[in-house]
Amino acid sequence: MSSHADRPAEPTPQPHAPLALSVWPTAQHTSRAQRTGRYLPASNAHPARMLPAIARHAISTYTRPGELIVDPMCGIGTTCVEAVHLGRDAIGVDLEARWTDLAAANLAHAAAQGATGQGQVLTGDARHLPSLLAERLDRPAALVLTSPPYGPHVHGQLEARPGAGVAKWDDSYQASSRANLARAADHALPDAVGEILAACRQVLRPDGVVVMTTRPWRRADRLVDFPAAVTRAAEQAGLVLVDRCVALLAGVRGDRLVPRQSFFALKNVRDARARGLPLHVIAHEDVLVLQPIETATRSPLPRSVARQ
Repeated sequence: MSSHADRPAEPTPQPHAPLALSVWPTAQHTSRAQRTGRYLPASNAHPARMLPAIARHAISTYTRPGELIVDPMCGIGTTCVEAVHLGRDAIGVDLEARWTDLAAANLAHAAAQGATGQGQVLTGDARHLPSLLAERLDRPAALVLTSPPYGPHVHGQLEARPGAGVAKWDDSYQASSRANLARAADHALPDAVGEILAACRQVLRPDGVVVMTTRPWRRADRLVDFPAAVTRAAEQAGLVLVDRCVALLAGVRGDRLVPRQSFFALKNVRDARARGLPLHVIAHEDVLVLQPIETATRSPLPRSVARQ
């Protein structure tokens, strides 16, 4: 029997490189708290808005101050507002003049609050992005950051009225044009997004990054894997997936999550369970990080690591 002194020495633990964070804690504060004072009250009318913290995290991770960011489906201008507050420049495009007018007003509000970046917004079809930006683009974009619509009807605004049920408004996009992605059928939406991504690639610099928030959804109890469909469409546009992250829609407090689900998200799950479908409430957005295939092959982007 060998003594303790005869045992081989334990190997000295070696320090490990810090693991890249693929879960973004972007709902530490409610969506209302994130927007209050930073965005005009009229912004609440948009039926589907990106969380400001998601935009901030992506911009801080993938760009440096002074670089250009483009959002081809800008809505109320969340990407642009967060970009100029972080000292970046931004151009937003949207099909509906109602939202580009509001996005421009939000940018003016940001400038009045001391934002140092320069932002501009224009109305048009994002599939024609290169021609739309031809006279406005003084350099290629370092980042394209956007969130597509998931159909004509979304959660919107609601109010419980005793004896009259729940009143709902601002729950659909107004433009009826076929160019409006919100009007595209489930099977056609990925191809339409692919057209926009192909246009985005033309205004992106060679080492630039495209970040798109997506999520799966159910239609008549059928799962639509939209993130996977967008990934395939991006490949047709010459962009490949270099990272897939989770942007939380719930707060993190120690070892637990703080739910921030909407009334309708909870109702949809309860209704599904009543029909025997064991669903859970979705508490995150899928974040797809894409790069031109030639760049990703030559020098892959470090996983969710901020550029230094």
